[in-house]
Amino acid sequence: MPGVISLAGGIPSSELFDREGLSIATQKVVAENFNDAFQYGLTEGTVELRQQLVGLCQERGITTSPEQLLITSGSQQALDLLMRALVNPGDVFVVERPTYLAALQILSLNEADVKSVGSDEHGMIVDELEALLKTTRIKGVYLVPTFGNPSGTTLSASRREQLVKLAEQYHFVIVEDDPYGAISFTETREKTLLQVATERGSQENVVYTSTFSKILAPGLRVGWIVLPEWMKQKVAIIKQATDLHANSFTQSLVSAYLTLDRLNPQIELIREVYKKKCLSLSTFLHQELDEHITFNQPQGGMFLWASFRYEFDATRWLQQTLEKGVVYVPGEFFFSDHADKKTLRFSYATATEEQLYEAVQRLKSAL
Repeated sequence: MPGVISLAGGIPSSELFDREGLSIATQKVVAENFNDAFQYGLTEGTVELRQQLVGLCQERGITTSPEQLLITSGSQQALDLLMRALVNPGDVFVVERPTYLAALQILSLNEADVKSVGSDEHGMIVDELEALLKTTRIKGVYLVPTFGNPSGTTLSASRREQLVKLAEQYHFVIVEDDPYGAISFTETREKTLLQVATERGSQENVVYTSTFSKILAPGLRVGWIVLPEWMKQKVAIIKQATDLHANSFTQSLVSAYLTLDRLNPQIELIREVYKKKCLSLSTFLHQELDEHITFNQPQGGMFLWASFRYEFDATRWLQQTLEKGVVYVPGEFFFSDHADKKTLRFSYATATEEQLYEAVQRLKSAL
């Protein structure tokens, strides 16, 4: 809407897209790989891209092979394929409160019995999961453990170890969704859950998925899954029945881009810009709304999760803030149950620093 500042969508800043690099990669595809880029391909994805992803995964501490990888139309499709492969009607799947809205939608479409456990500044409260497991048989756990959506929090090292041990003990699957892990504002890196499991010899209990949407460009629709051996065939069959394979041209484009050695500098640029925007929004919120809201300082990703200090309906308030010219996402939609109406999610990725300041002023005037 004209004049409205959006802190709502989880959309990367298009101003940061590597126009030059993507242009070079496109020209390279047309000049060197034209036929394959416009032809049908393998359901699992191009061999070249999967080979390159082995190296990218290695940088994240994940040891894998091209045979374990399946290219998807973004990590959104990865979640859909995985839940269709894993969930039978009535199967219990556990999420954290709050969690990614689309994951809740996919679980609902597959008729899962969704149960939730709480979270805090250290991520999912795994002790609550352990208590649930003593009375309930579950099929799996879904979470965004690093710079979560919507919470922005990161699961601590001790809780990662605890979660992986519980998966071993109670024989459930962990779906690790990692679209934001590369966008860290510090040099601290927690091990992925898949790395933790691999070091313990229980990698068959974890499925890892990630995407180029947040670190390159979302319009490419290129993501990937690292699959345990026992899931590979079933997920590939579902993928084939869904759309045969991910887009051949964009797979080729990403593959060509990766040969340019521009991805890591691009990620560094994104980290630097998002960190500055995050700090600016945090400062403005503290200055203008500190008596009203509280939040944990994000250490990466694209989101700041806030809560009013008193009982408040953030969903109803949205109509008032819209009239003032600013929007956000009410927090209650990120809960499968026990919805907290006084919570809300801000995204700082697309707004300029001036817009962030003006947005906070508008929020203040709506109270």
